[in-house]
Amino acid sequence: MAHIIVVGNEKGGAGKSTVSMHVASALARMSHKVSALDLDLRQKTLGTYIRNRERFMEKSGLDLPGPSYHDLPEIDQSSLKPGENIYDRRLSAAVAELEPDSDFILIDCPGSHTRLSQVAHSLADTLITPLNDSFVDFDLLAHIDSDGSTILGPSVYSEMVWNARQLRAQAGLKPIDWVVVRNRLGAQQMVNKEKMGRALDNLAKRIGFRTAPGFNERVIFRELFPRGLTLLDLKDIGVKQLNISNVAARQELRDLIKALKLPGVEVDF
Repeated sequence: MAHIIVVGNEKGGAGKSTVSMHVASALARMSHKVSALDLDLRQKTLGTYIRNRERFMEKSGLDLPGPSYHDLPEIDQSSLKPGENIYDRRLSAAVAELEPDSDFILIDCPGSHTRLSQVAHSLADTLITPLNDSFVDFDLLAHIDSDGSTILGPSVYSEMVWNARQLRAQAGLKPIDWVVVRNRLGAQQMVNKEKMGRALDNLAKRIGFRTAPGFNERVIFRELFPRGLTLLDLKDIGVKQLNISNVAARQELRDLIKALKLPGVEVDF
């Protein structure tokens, strides 16, 4: 069966779609078949990213490895069982259709709490939660006291992941491997950065997640989106010499893929 990767949190601007596209494209570049779903039915940032890629390839004549994008199927209301939620059916139908012919199914969730996002979390074999390196975003996971060191209790998103874990346990499925990815880390060893690190380490032990390094803030990510490109495509489009920032960004992606410990994945880029 396909390994399901869910990228989610309940806050926008944390880099979910950038992480989703780079993880999916990296896996495709390593010859894995990757299918992608975007559950943000209004914005569809990941869907737009992949469509941009398709248009760029058609225009340039290039064939770049990447995920195949799929919209959720439409469901006839009359086919629903009594009490069945239409979004549950749409997502389960999409996954059932993609599983036989995919190594990985990557699901990008919206930056808000929705029924689709809730169901997707219960399907996750690997859950990636990108998090900006600030206590504003940390509040997504847990409430913390004014000194930034004492955790007062889990927040709503952590509770949703806990509920998803309970559903998987009841269904006899393996536990979710939850990976919190620290994005936009500052270049300097600032006091806030160190406090965030300690708080995440403390919380990880309490509610059961791993941490992994993410991406620093870089202009290159904003430049890649309109063409649907990733860091791994630069040489394919004729960039002969990567600058220091781009080399560092590729290393960040390599480190992230290694940290995810996905089944059957040997990092070779």
